[in-house]
Amino acid sequence: MPALSSSLRALLAPLALIPLLLGTAARADDFKASPEMAMELRHARWFDGEKLQSGTLYVEDGRFVEKRPRKVNRLLELRGQTLIAPLADAHNHNLQSAWGLDKFGQDYLRDGVFYAAMLCADPAAIDPIRPRIAQAETPDVLFATACITSSDGQPLAMLQSGTPPMSLDQIVDKAVLVMDTPEQVAQKWPLIAGRHTDLVKVIMSYHDRPELRHVPEQRGRLGVSPEVVAEVVRRAHAEQRRVVVHIESAADFAAAVRAGADFIAELPGYFPQHGEDPETHLIPPDIAALAAEKKVGVITATVATRLFQPAPELLTRIEAVQKQNLERLKAAGVRLLVGSDLFTGNALSEVHHLDQLGVLDKAAILRLATVDTPRALFPQRKLGCFQPGCEASFLVLIGNPLEDLDALDKPLLRIKQGRVLTQLDDVAATAGEENNALNGKAAAPSKSSKSSKKATTRKSGTSKAKPAAKPNNAKSGGKTG
Repeated sequence: MPALSSSLRALLAPLALIPLLLGTAARADDFKASPEMAMELRHARWFDGEKLQSGTLYVEDGRFVEKRPRKVNRLLELRGQTLIAPLADAHNHNLQSAWGLDKFGQDYLRDGVFYAAMLCADPAAIDPIRPRIAQAETPDVLFATACITSSDGQPLAMLQSGTPPMSLDQIVDKAVLVMDTPEQVAQKWPLIAGRHTDLVKVIMSYHDRPELRHVPEQRGRLGVSPEVVAEVVRRAHAEQRRVVVHIESAADFAAAVRAGADFIAELPGYFPQHGEDPETHLIPPDIAALAAEKKVGVITATVATRLFQPAPELLTRIEAVQKQNLERLKAAGVRLLVGSDLFTGNALSEVHHLDQLGVLDKAAILRLATVDTPRALFPQRKLGCFQPGCEASFLVLIGNPLEDLDALDKPLLRIKQGRVLTQLDDVAATAGEENNALNGKAAAPSKSSKSSKKATTRKSGTSKAKPAAKPNNAKSGGKTG
């Protein structure tokens, strides 16, 4: 399953490489952050969550401000460009180790994905990398290091069959927590506090198929009961902790909703694991209504189906169910969130797949990715907005994403809390210097590629973000559909 393969590969990165990766210096093509700058964004056009607004925006101390700063480091002439807030991925596993952060962290920035949640991580793999996340040059990441399953649940089988294989003594209540009954939840609950987890993850898997628990091949691939989910949610909420429930079937989805989960990871039936008809994974309308009433956030992750490479006929049926489930959740007013659960991709992949499914219009998809999902992950921060007081993090696009979401593939400029993200060392080092202010003396142009000259900033006082001849953000594995 996507959650398993992604989690497994992140958890089981070759241990011998970890010290080397932790000490790896920044690569030449890594993004570097400029000093924090005061900016004037002239002739700006930005997405406010519903439509495009236009005018002049000001940035100071990493936030949008109402008035023009006394000294502006950068004037950006943005006529014809579009500003959007950065994207968020609420379900992935590819940044939950030093190896994964080194391999994929730059791809997130390149694709404009500044916020993410990694949903089943071993605390031993996360503790060394916590100082490296939420920095100017890295995505802001939440980790679920309290990952709860059953004694015959996933990902035990995959962890035991990994390279090198892990023993149960190495896994149980270490890499993951095992709780089979509400009484065991009570007994083991003190373990949660020591894991410094941002989210509590609970794994369900076809709890409505009890016969699977008697199939030897399924041992280590199942999940917890609804009673365990309910007790985890009750205790977590008493401590103001948020709970994510991984589900497989429509019955799992209903149980997670009734338990009051904060987030449900994936729509049911992203792949029929046991040969069942895809149509058995339709969400009943009354359950969709209950999810809306309880304000459950449902993480889409529709693109994860492609990892299984289903036959064309089966893929057509699966996607038909995905469409119906999205339509039912949308009609009920359920809070949808963008997540990919795609080890080789991120939220950008899911955005394109949602667009392909055709249930949500482009404005709705863009709002999910840039407004609703970032705010759901980081509710205490002012994200996804351009009003005074909002964090000044945004992307400058060459086109209008409300007309064509492919415009997301070609960011001309990436700003994170008032800092320019650039792959050019000289731009990063000098962008905030005093002689770059509007009233300062223009310096000589920096040596850079044609697209970077136009898409980032100049060393003179005024900068124009113009269409680049060639996008500088191409990567393999980004857009899958």
